[in-house]
Amino acid sequence: MTCFFTSSPFLPGESDLCPANGFLHELHLALPYPCRALYICSDPDGWEDTDTYAVANGEALERAGFAFSSFDVLDGRNADEAAALVKNADFIILAGGHVPTQNAFFREIGLRRLLRDFDGTVMGISAGSMNSADTVYAHPELEGEAVDPDFERFLPGLGLTDVNIIPHYNTVAGDTLDGLDLFEDIAIPDSVDHAFLVLPDGSYVLSKDGHETLHGEAYLIADGVMEQISEDEDVLELDGE
Repeated sequence: MTCFFTSSPFLPGESDLCPANGFLHELHLALPYPCRALYICSDPDGWEDTDTYAVANGEALERAGFAFSSFDVLDGRNADEAAALVKNADFIILAGGHVPTQNAFFREIGLRRLLRDFDGTVMGISAGSMNSADTVYAHPELEGEAVDPDFERFLPGLGLTDVNIIPHYNTVAGDTLDGLDLFEDIAIPDSVDHAFLVLPDGSYVLSKDGHETLHGEAYLIADGVMEQISEDEDVLELDGE
């Protein structure tokens, strides 16, 4: 299996895919032409948004030179077909959205088990990348979550990586939630005995044949300390980290 764990694969503020850090080159190497794609939602009941984003992803990929023999969508309307849809795909896109909502849907359809023998390519987008971890760090994002003592910040994930990603650093750095700074007051204190990889849009982690590399600018939060570990166009080996 080959996996791309992205913050966002799109150019900032645009609908086209971002070629930075060799992303399109690596994706072309990974995908057959044409390929059978499956877009898996973040909200099983948000059908209108799911269809809109699925179409946008497919069109962006086609403009970047990819082709599809099929492009299916998996959400609450066809959850009972999950096993067959995963088996038929050779390219799976895990949508962005609300991490706990998507996590619950993944568990409902048994996606971790369904991906165990999957031999294609997976691309996670934001929440999809976060939920790909073995143990997911659900960074609070909706009003009330940061101060809710019952909000679960660590959840069982898909087990595709041990890397916990926090996406969109370029747009959320300095933001607050429930009066708390997203990083200084939430993520950094949560990092005691944990490590989080913070990615701006355009950076990604590539997992190929069990080998993981970080492509582009990134920051590491671990044991209460945040530091920059790479710059744009850098490639950093993650194995053993």
